[in-house]
Amino acid sequence: MRLRRYRLVMSAVLMLGAGALALPGSATAATNNFIYNKRPPVPKPPKDPNANNGQMLVKALEINYDYNNNRVAAVGNVQIYYNGSTLEADKVIYDQKTKRLHAEGNVRLTEADGKVVNANLLDLSDDYRDGFVDSLRLNTPDETRMSAARADRSNGDITIFQSGTYTACAPCRDHPERPPLWQVKAARIIHNKTEQMLYFEDAKVEFFGQPLAYLPYFSTPDPTVKRKTGFLMPWAGYNSYTGYSAEIPFYWAIAPNYDMTISPRITTRQGVLGQIDFRQRLVNGAYEIRGYGIHQEDPSAYAGQVGDRNWRGGLDSNGQFALNDKWVAGWTAVLATDNRFFSDYKLGPYKNPLGSFLLTPTEGISQVYLTGVGNRSYFDIRSIYYYGFNAADVQKQIPIVAPVVDYNNVLGHNLLGGEFSYKGNFVNLTRSEANFDAISKNAQTQMQTNWTPNPTSCIMNADPLARTNCVLRGVPGDYTRLSGEAQWRRSFTDPWGQIFTPFVSLRGDLINASVANQPGVSNFIAPGTYQEARLMPAVGLEYRYPFINVQPWGTTTIEPIAQVIIRPNEQKAGQLPNEDAQSLTFDDTNLFSVNKFSGWDRVEGGGRANIGVQATTQFDRGGTVNMLFGQSYQLYGLNSYTVQSLTNTGLDSGLDKPASDYVGRLSYAPNKIFSLTTRFRLDEATMDIKRFEAEGRANFDRWSASILYGKYAPQPELGYLTERQGLLGTGSFKLAANWQVSGGLRYDIANSKVNQYIVGAGYVDDCFLLAVNYVTDYNYTTIGSIAPVTDHRVMFQLGLRTIGGTSLSQNVSSSTP
Repeated sequence: MRLRRYRLVMSAVLMLGAGALALPGSATAATNNFIYNKRPPVPKPPKDPNANNGQMLVKALEINYDYNNNRVAAVGNVQIYYNGSTLEADKVIYDQKTKRLHAEGNVRLTEADGKVVNANLLDLSDDYRDGFVDSLRLNTPDETRMSAARADRSNGDITIFQSGTYTACAPCRDHPERPPLWQVKAARIIHNKTEQMLYFEDAKVEFFGQPLAYLPYFSTPDPTVKRKTGFLMPWAGYNSYTGYSAEIPFYWAIAPNYDMTISPRITTRQGVLGQIDFRQRLVNGAYEIRGYGIHQEDPSAYAGQVGDRNWRGGLDSNGQFALNDKWVAGWTAVLATDNRFFSDYKLGPYKNPLGSFLLTPTEGISQVYLTGVGNRSYFDIRSIYYYGFNAADVQKQIPIVAPVVDYNNVLGHNLLGGEFSYKGNFVNLTRSEANFDAISKNAQTQMQTNWTPNPTSCIMNADPLARTNCVLRGVPGDYTRLSGEAQWRRSFTDPWGQIFTPFVSLRGDLINASVANQPGVSNFIAPGTYQEARLMPAVGLEYRYPFINVQPWGTTTIEPIAQVIIRPNEQKAGQLPNEDAQSLTFDDTNLFSVNKFSGWDRVEGGGRANIGVQATTQFDRGGTVNMLFGQSYQLYGLNSYTVQSLTNTGLDSGLDKPASDYVGRLSYAPNKIFSLTTRFRLDEATMDIKRFEAEGRANFDRWSASILYGKYAPQPELGYLTERQGLLGTGSFKLAANWQVSGGLRYDIANSKVNQYIVGAGYVDDCFLLAVNYVTDYNYTTIGSIAPVTDHRVMFQLGLRTIGGTSLSQNVSSSTP
């Protein structure tokens, strides 16, 4: 249970123990910015049962005894085995007077742990405390290499490498005489075994034999040290808010199972940003706490933004512990003086800008949780506090969830010949302020020109027409719901191959809501405290009849599918708070779902039939084609998707009519290289395209690419007033064995512009990484505007295996799209 974090640069050590020269394992910089291609572990040599018995075995073509001078000489293919080490040479002389062992000619020393030393001459004392090696060449099991004109050892713990070189790159296979991709040359490399430190003097970093960097002096722990106090690799950056930045972390190995990293970041415009990272590993888990703080010297750089303040800081933490083989408990925590702190200083989730393409964090999550997983069951309980990262976020409108509980279980034995399962959910949340969302053009214009989280057209009067301007995303007050559902299903196959699957389910909800009487809320829901109970029984039957046709060219399976569900109307449809079922996309994935709502707060009611056909053709040499086409019908009762609710969930979904829109899927994979998938929703009456997505992927040895095209019709009831249409593409191409270019972009066809992209190029192999990337990142930063700001950045990365890596990030410009 030892945390592992390393200091910079390479390591080398000469250990003349048991006749051994030993050189290091690798050291890795603790920057967390790079992941190297890991080499497969080198198997350890089998242990010699006589390794520590103190006996020496000598093999040679001849052994000469010089009694006058007290010397013993072994000549010709000499092999000496001692304490697990093997010494090979053309000639080995042992002087009994001076008690020294002298080896010359094709000297090769193989250590018990796999290290190999090649030299022209080797001279050791018989107790192996002192000695020297000429023309040293050393290879380690982790593929690091070192050479030196001479290596001297004295006092049993000091080894000096004269004119030494170090590299973690393998020699060129075709031209081994050429310099490696990179290497470090030093006038002297000093290893202090007692201090477990390596000191480099007058060092140069060379690429392809050409010096590119000079380091007059630096030090690092030797490879026997897994953790040691000292400085880590530096980091540098620039942006217009903070100016130029430099960061040199200092690592403090406090104890074997906990440590601390102190990383002062010096900025030219805002002063010093303090950072402390504390980690500890315990018997059953680990945790980490990171703290940040700065007194900004020029807060006016953030004029008009939430960062315009003197003191700024934050805290984030995470931890997880295994209680046993089925249960884990843990937490994540995010706390800051303002919601733009982490983004402005590129901390926490914003640390790596390369991960921000299409994945810009929108909130920080503070939570505690307990999770258990059984053979056929799952339990999770957690309390959550969401912290909005955008300037447009109003924290009082974001709910505090304490707690939310999920449980599901599938019985391990049949019940009445079928499968029985049950699941449950409990949630309790609190919101201080109502969260309205503008859906009409007038309300959206009002929000953009006179910024306010809640448009006045939604809250200034009690006009029921406000529902045509806004939806109520979040109800103010307290909301508690307990839900449970049990389901039984069984499949029967008749002699003709028809599959009948009857199913029965019973869903129940208990709801307690206390709705605050805030402006505009009464337009959507009656304020006050009330309790509700809902019960939704359902009985259904699913029918499938697969037809299989086998031909010389392949196999085709056509499967008609029909599903009928009988149940009562949804109780209190659209009249209760809706927190977890606001998103609804009707497509091929949920055509045959009994309840198409995404969460527990809404439940589908009324009789419904889902009908479709699925076909798959497997060609012998032409790949696979799969298609699905179907429609859903409201048979009787209230259609839950036609109800104008607080959030209008279901409206404009294609399900809000007696006969739904048509949905389908068509995919084709001719081989493992190419794949194409399309999904669509067509208007039931006009066959107009309401939703269409097409995704293509290709993956060759040297290049890969993907492109996604999406077209979505207006959904005015949900606030999408115009058609949305765009392209998202990513790709990479190997120019050579180790050179690669990559990129991605999102193109807004409706507005004829590229609104997000990343391009980059780099070299990567098992010992070196070099990359340059141009990244765009989106965020809402300015108070008084809901328009996102585009941040343009260039990032340079450099990594040397066993030495570490560093990066340079520079802000190019910021603009509003």
